[in-house]
Amino acid sequence: MDDRFPDFSSSRLVAEPRPNDNAAPESVSELAGRLKRMVEGEFGRVRLRGEISGYKRASSGHVYLALKDDAALIDGVMWRGSAGRLAFTPQDGVEVIATGKLTTYPGRSRYQIVIDHLELAGEGALMALLEKLKAKLAGEGLFDAGKKRPLPFLPRTIGIVTSPTGAVIRDILHRLEDRCPTHVLVWPVKVQGEGAAAEIAAAVRGFAALPERPTLDKPQPYPRLRGNAASSGDTTIYRPDLLIVARGGGSIEDLWCFNEEVVVRAVAASPIPVISAVGHETDTTLCDHAADLRAPTPTAAAEIAVPVRADLAHTIATLSLRTQRCARRYHDRGREQLAGLVRVMPRRDALLGPQRQRLDDVAGRLSLALERRVATARRSLDRHGHALRPAMLTQRLAQARARFDGTARMLEQVNPDNLLQKGYVRVVARASGKTVASAADARAAGAVQLHFRDGVLDAKVERPGGRAYVEPTQPTLL
Repeated sequence: MDDRFPDFSSSRLVAEPRPNDNAAPESVSELAGRLKRMVEGEFGRVRLRGEISGYKRASSGHVYLALKDDAALIDGVMWRGSAGRLAFTPQDGVEVIATGKLTTYPGRSRYQIVIDHLELAGEGALMALLEKLKAKLAGEGLFDAGKKRPLPFLPRTIGIVTSPTGAVIRDILHRLEDRCPTHVLVWPVKVQGEGAAAEIAAAVRGFAALPERPTLDKPQPYPRLRGNAASSGDTTIYRPDLLIVARGGGSIEDLWCFNEEVVVRAVAASPIPVISAVGHETDTTLCDHAADLRAPTPTAAAEIAVPVRADLAHTIATLSLRTQRCARRYHDRGREQLAGLVRVMPRRDALLGPQRQRLDDVAGRLSLALERRVATARRSLDRHGHALRPAMLTQRLAQARARFDGTARMLEQVNPDNLLQKGYVRVVARASGKTVASAADARAAGAVQLHFRDGVLDAKVERPGGRAYVEPTQPTLL
């Protein structure tokens, strides 16, 4: 039996030191530390192949996962710095090769691998990861054909997301210059390697965040640009009308950043129509599925983005010529119709002839009628002219004066005021001015006027004692 450990054949309640043994009991932490140093010293750095299981990225940025095969499993951790350099987004079920340092985690009494590098285990694993991500994003509707937007026919500004130093940007600019010179904004990014996916996604979102060009009644000229800034005029960089995400050809590993979820989501969410021009015609990425249109090559993307200016000029000239022909044809047709109407319309003489003849007839009849009327008037004047002789007029005037004098004498005889000279009084109702002929009319009138030969008196009719009498008032002289 080992002398370092007590004899447990007899049970004791309290541990007691053994004779000739001054070593204290070892703590759990001490033992865990010994194990950690032993594992790290024995194995050091290892390279493991296995399938990812339980992948999780903590809020701190560290990655926790497990690597397994058909018979065993080992925990793994990847610190934030190493996780940020990953060229792909790990997913459960993908076979990878992990390189790192084997160690233990005393807090859980587990051994684990601290991963420095994580790579896919061959193209098979890469394609499996691609299919899993494609199925996931397709299930969310990011590739739906109904969400694809039409491209603008003639974009005023085109935004290009690509490397500023490669042949791609030169090919695109050259083709745009040949077909239809257009205002271009280039957002330089890495298109391969560590951090490329993040830069591409940031560029797409950056273009979308630019302010929209204000709508003006009068078209404004484009500012002259040097790089990404205007050299004169308005220095505001406005949102482009179309985006081209472009890269030259390469292997699937070279193009992998365009399969990253962050890039695909940025392209699908872009408010600007996007053309994906990644790789050659046979290369396909998830960015192609998320974009509104896929171009087989970056040069083809430039051809799709704008029409040929010469073709536009020819089309405009053709339409102008057709418009002129249509206008001329319409004018000629109108002239023909007018000429036809003029031919069937009656002549002026034919329209006015009957009226002219009727006017001549009426004028002749009017002249005869006037002569006949003058002759008739002359005969009437001759017939009655003898009655207008002076002697006859004097006789008729004397007869009229005699009749007038007789009528005046008759009026003088019937004048009621003549009786006033004999002492009679004429009573007149003051209100109506009519002669009162009876006592009842006088009582009804109330106020009367008494007309004497030498003046008029106002009087009032009353009934003291039931009898009527006349009370004279202030006299009125005539």
